[in-house]
Amino acid sequence: MNWVLVIVGAMVGAPLRYLTDRAVQRRHDTVFPWGTFTVNVAGSLVLGLLTGAVAAGVASPQVQLLIGTGLCGALTTYSTFSYETLKLAETGARLFAVANAVASVVAGLGAALLGASLAGALWA
Repeated sequence: MNWVLVIVGAMVGAPLRYLTDRAVQRRHDTVFPWGTFTVNVAGSLVLGLLTGAVAAGVASPQVQLLIGTGLCGALTTYSTFSYETLKLAETGARLFAVANAVASVVAGLGAALLGASLAGALWA
């Protein structure tokens, strides 16, 4: 039954990633991949919050499968981040490539930490 939770979460996360990426990227006239950056940071925040909620005992392992593995797994995308960073470097936008790599890692980790801290403050 656990695999159904993962599939249902992914069925929401994948289209949400695509639609968010397109909506965000349409608003920015730059080669920087703002759409992928946005979904990765948002997914990191949600996953941090969820992890903190599970640790505090206010969310079940089933919710973690549905939202964490399913939704966040499909919402966030390391492969697209890697591809877009590589393409930036290959097309001469090396500063954007470095900025994307550094900002994505720092913002993603920061968002996960913020989410976990927020969960700890809410449910400690």
